[in-house]
Amino acid sequence: MISVLVLYAGEPGARFDLEYYTSRHLPLVRRLLEPLGMRSLTYVKDSVPDTSAASQLFRLVAELRFDDRDAMNKALEAHGAETQADIANFTDVAPIIIIGELMLA
Repeated sequence: MISVLVLYAGEPGARFDLEYYTSRHLPLVRRLLEPLGMRSLTYVKDSVPDTSAASQLFRLVAELRFDDRDAMNKALEAHGAETQADIANFTDVAPIIIIGELMLA
């Protein structure tokens, strides 16, 4: 299983519209990538109420899972540009993307 992690840093003063993210961006990603093999889409949002807390390194981390690299490559080649272009609609933070094989410990 391949995991694509999309990390949005909790930069001071950065804009992040969680309402847009959950109501528009996530449905867009699902609509475009599920038919091409995305198995799951989850996210973890920071729950630290103090925005100055050192633990708030990331505002949100999303995870997309695919069966294998071929499925991931096909989905991202077909629609990655469109999903990436939508990011500006909810944040001014450039995401950090990590792609790797999901391992059990």
